[in-house]
Amino acid sequence: MNPIRGILLKVLSVTVFVAMAALIKAARGEVPPGQAVFFRSAFAVPVILVWLIATRKLGQGLATRNPLGHFWRAVVGTTAMACGFAGLGLLPLPEVTAIGYAAPLLTVVFAAMFLGEQVRAFRIFAVVLGLAGVLIILSPRLTALQGGHMEATEALGAMIVFTGAVFAALAQIFVRKLVAEETTSAIVFWFSVNAALLSLVTLPWGWVIPTPETAAKLVAAGVLGGFGQVFLTSSYRHADASVIAPFEYVSMLLALAVGYAFFDEVPTLTVLAGAALVVAAGILIIWREHRLGLERKRQRQSMTPQG
Repeated sequence: MNPIRGILLKVLSVTVFVAMAALIKAARGEVPPGQAVFFRSAFAVPVILVWLIATRKLGQGLATRNPLGHFWRAVVGTTAMACGFAGLGLLPLPEVTAIGYAAPLLTVVFAAMFLGEQVRAFRIFAVVLGLAGVLIILSPRLTALQGGHMEATEALGAMIVFTGAVFAALAQIFVRKLVAEETTSAIVFWFSVNAALLSLVTLPWGWVIPTPETAAKLVAAGVLGGFGQVFLTSSYRHADASVIAPFEYVSMLLALAVGYAFFDEVPTLTVLAGAALVVAAGILIIWREHRLGLERKRQRQSMTPQG
């Protein structure tokens, strides 16, 4: 275990994913979301394959005992990705990032509903706090539904991004089921393969031949997505999830900087206030899970015969 290395890899993965989102946003004016999903997924596959070969896990990555489980995880995850990419073409990058933080909160809710996990009062409070933050972020968009074309378009974008967060949370439920019988390598590899194939379903809905500049952005987004997945997966080899997870919220700072520098986007106080609540709720859940993990560890140690 090397916590510093784990944290650095996590921050690196977050940075790469924000850069990927910025490239997708820059290309979204020319290509539809389904085509962006294809490039993001297809050009991530070679990176993941090289990583599997380098770590001598190619056999684990290709082997699967539950292909149907990978397929349904990909259906849900690809839908989440498409919604997120669609939202990037309609909303500022920091706002899309902030709404996306609803996913881990909703995962807590869905884990209780579909996996039977016990949710105590503390986590319920944190989830309610976080979802209140999401509502604060969404409120200006929802009240603009009766406004002009631009306001209605942005309101639609907000709902699409939130829908993507719902599907991202559902994807995590599928992943929790898959890890019981599948390796992380297989889950990472088959998601990218299946997502690329599933994105081809959107071909009849207006794929275009991108300009060389846009094609380069899309290819770069795919490659960065592959590296981001490798860095993220590797980070958990060096530190506990409770140590690494809070650094996910570095993406908000990066999104603010990238949005301002490259897209002239200045977030409103409403977005910042809502995002602060969502981040606080996420950190509370992570802290609570860490404390429960320590408690379970102490209980196991106390039950272990001594001497």
